Amino acid sequence: MFTAFARAFKTPDLRKKLLFTLAMIVIYRLGAHVPAPGVDYAKVQQCIDQADSGGLLGLMQMFSGGALLQITIFALGIMPYITASIILQLLTVVIPRLEALKKEGQSGTAKITQYTRYLTVALAVLQGTGLVATARSGALFQNCNVRDQIVPDKSIFTTLVMVITMTAGTAAVMWLGELITDKGIGNGMSILMFISIAATFPGALWAIKESGKLADGWIEFGTVILIGFVMVALVVFVEQAQRRIPVQYAKRMIGRRSYGGTSTYIPLKVNQAGVIPVIFASSLLFIPSLIVQFSGSTSGWATWIQDHFVTGDHPYYISVYFVLIVFFAFFYVAISFNPDEVADNMKKYGGFIPGIRAGRPTAEYLSYVLNRITWPGSLYLGLIALVPTMALAAFGGANQNFPFGGTSILIIVGVGLETVKQIESQLQQRNYEGFLR
Repeated sequence: MFTAFARAFKTPDLRKKLLFTLAMIVIYRLGAHVPAPGVDYAKVQQCIDQADSGGLLGLMQMFSGGALLQITIFALGIMPYITASIILQLLTVVIPRLEALKKEGQSGTAKITQYTRYLTVALAVLQGTGLVATARSGALFQNCNVRDQIVPDKSIFTTLVMVITMTAGTAAVMWLGELITDKGIGNGMSILMFISIAATFPGALWAIKESGKLADGWIEFGTVILIGFVMVALVVFVEQAQRRIPVQYAKRMIGRRSYGGTSTYIPLKVNQAGVIPVIFASSLLFIPSLIVQFSGSTSGWATWIQDHFVTGDHPYYISVYFVLIVFFAFFYVAISFNPDEVADNMKKYGGFIPGIRAGRPTAEYLSYVLNRITWPGSLYLGLIALVPTMALAAFGGANQNFPFGGTSILIIVGVGLETVKQIESQLQQRNYEGFLR
């Protein structure tokens, strides 16, 4: 592997792509530490260690690489772009115009990408306004004594400058991601997401060591590392697992040329939905606590929600979280993979599954297989997502920032595998051995 890595840097064009990607990553991480205007950075540092980073806030903190609670110019990170991409993907199924654009090929994809950019900026304005308003009111750090002094100047002008700066930061992050995609290695947004999550690992691991009680925390530290290795191995195994449905194309004569007569397969991944169900479930479960927080109610229903759906270690929370992940896994697979469309395309080009008639029987067979493999995939997602909750209970709630969470591991492993495959394919084009050889 290290020999292949050295050869990658010896190849001039590949070396340029790798160095360009590294340069963009450095710029992204520098921006994540530049405070937004109007923020008292010293007061933020006093409060950040006492912040409760659970639920949706913890998810956004992870995707921002720890920049959210520090209220930097890149505080929103790539979360607005991720949200916009998911929304556009869901609307493609609902809005016929977007569905038609998706089928137009490269020109339609470029148009959808443009819509995604516009929606990203709009969501950045919305999320930036919410973050600034939360910081001004002191609700961002509820347990901190100086939370009201984080934004000393609470004028409208200062608020507008902060929101505009964070929106511009989100646009800059989006631009950096697209530059990496065009001139670097791998998908730019995925690379930035990978870096954001990996950047939080050292601090979270050291916090576990500092808060540990067995052998000065080294036993807890080693246990978490061991759990991380086991989880990575499990995620790699499941993410690479797929059901290959054989497809045979009939031989056709067009003029004097022969077409078809080849065999291929349709790869159906066990985890077809990726990390999307976990994000959906986390966002939905954050709504009850958000309602209680903004309503300020102390009645019976508010107390019940506080007791059962805020801490994250209650059986009700765990059960609902698991059920929502399973539901969204099936929901996302249903809207992202259309068996009828696949069957029609196969029939159009003379393809068929051996032993299955073309047309409607093929679509029913694909639906049957997809439902069968989605069950283990959704259960696997639910179990992976619950690891932080189980670890929190095991360590007595000493550390809220368990580093090897389901969402982070899924993204880290998925992006890492995809990037290594792209580098390997470029190495093999030049008759070199790849990373995985």
